[in-house]
Amino acid sequence: MKTPFAKPRLPAPPETSAYTTLHGRRLTITRAVCVAVALLTVTLFVAGLPLLYDWFRTLYIHDFGGRDALSAHLAQLGLSVDFFIAYLLLLGIIPAVAYFAVAAIIFWRKSDEPMALFTALLLVLFAATIWGSTKELGEIHPILEWLSRVLEALSFALLFLFFYLFPSGRFVPRWTRWLAGVLIAVTVPMVLFPASPLNIERWPILAYVLVLLGWLLAGVCAQVYRYLRVSSPTQRQQTKWVLFGYTAALGGYLGWISFYAILPLARPGSRLVADMIGATVTSGLMLIIPLSFGVAILRYRLYDIDVVINRTLVYGSLTATLVALYFGGIVVLQRLFVLLTGEQSTLAIVASTLLIAALFSPLRRRIQAFIDRRFYRRKYDTRKTLEAFSAKLRNDSDLDVLSDDLVSVVRETMQPAHVSLWLRPETAQESKQLA
Repeated sequence: MKTPFAKPRLPAPPETSAYTTLHGRRLTITRAVCVAVALLTVTLFVAGLPLLYDWFRTLYIHDFGGRDALSAHLAQLGLSVDFFIAYLLLLGIIPAVAYFAVAAIIFWRKSDEPMALFTALLLVLFAATIWGSTKELGEIHPILEWLSRVLEALSFALLFLFFYLFPSGRFVPRWTRWLAGVLIAVTVPMVLFPASPLNIERWPILAYVLVLLGWLLAGVCAQVYRYLRVSSPTQRQQTKWVLFGYTAALGGYLGWISFYAILPLARPGSRLVADMIGATVTSGLMLIIPLSFGVAILRYRLYDIDVVINRTLVYGSLTATLVALYFGGIVVLQRLFVLLTGEQSTLAIVASTLLIAALFSPLRRRIQAFIDRRFYRRKYDTRKTLEAFSAKLRNDSDLDVLSDDLVSVVRETMQPAHVSLWLRPETAQESKQLA
């Protein structure tokens, strides 16, 4: 029965109840399953580390023509074979431990939320399977090989499902449910029929990559739609953190691969150094993903990710520009010295270093201004408006004019629906007397 004083019922936003929680028996069963899978995964990861160590050793000894040849090349660098292989293995263990630690914290703080449990399980599976230690267990027993395939298939499926579910745990838009069904159906042959043509891992590399890119592109489109049409402000911040982690890790890795491809590595020692640097860079980049996931899922006092992105764009562009100018300056100056004197000179390095030192501050300001204008236009315009108003405050003492200017500044910077300024009569009178 309607009454004249009844309040109209407004439709709830699509994701107001996004962070649903589990209770009772469902919560107990879900926690038990996640803990069992996580313990099994970590156990297999640790058990496979000695086998992965032997695989690294065999691979490098074979590539360098025997243990004695590898030892000789490493001896020139002051390293031993055992130290070199252990260092490469350690660079895989450190990120995996970080993934496991972040997953444990998420489970401890948010184990009653389905999306948090999903993310924690994804981090554990991804960390254990990406480094290859679980796959090496297949050489011991067929059951361990089957378990390894199960973990890899779960990691594969959860990685793409994450884009369809995050941050609310619901399929948005709804067509992602059909993609999720196809994705799950494709992972079944990876476990049950690994030698079948239905297993996409046996497809030609081009077809396999295209399928992965298709699922990834669909996930990115789903995240963009969710961000623009559905997500709340907090969920948008979470999405920014996750995408920042993925983009920073993937972009940095692709940048290193591109740099590695153009390096002259004719000498074996140079290749060994490049492998150590590449493994170190990759390990460091992989640490960004669990950290960004942890901040996004725990989401208490979310930091302003826009500031992080802004600084990354500024200093990333600045670093790339300075490196290009430094090496370009060395090459040009060395050729100039060769033309003038017939030999190279260390003055080219000194001059390039001084040039980089002189250009650092002005180049940083210009890049900062360009990025603010290009990607943060509203904040850039707001800052310029406030700077102009501050300058007027120092030069103008007319209270009426300043009042009108203040209202205009608030309207331009904050863009409220309505602006009004009220001053107490005695305050206004005192201000005019002081003026």
